[in-house]
Amino acid sequence: MIVPHRHIETPFELGADEWSEIGEALAFVKTRFDKAGADGFTVGWNAGAVAGQDVFHAHLHVIARFEGEPSEGLGIHALFRSGR
Repeated sequence: MIVPHRHIETPFELGADEWSEIGEALAFVKTRFDKAGADGFTVGWNAGAVAGQDVFHAHLHVIARFEGEPSEGLGIHALFRSGR
């Protein structure tokens, strides 16, 4: 999970510098997961209660995915709904 330092509720409030920092953090996280042998990634935001946000501080989910896992080939909605 990537979390901005400044308290904001959704990614729509991020400034250009913060987007740049998130991009750098995302690249760093990817290299760490690559070392663990990740075959793919699920990356996503929930912005607003209607969209499923229940922690009202913007945060980006980064989930490493691996061939052969039970939810292989399924997108982010199926992954979160399954609880995996």
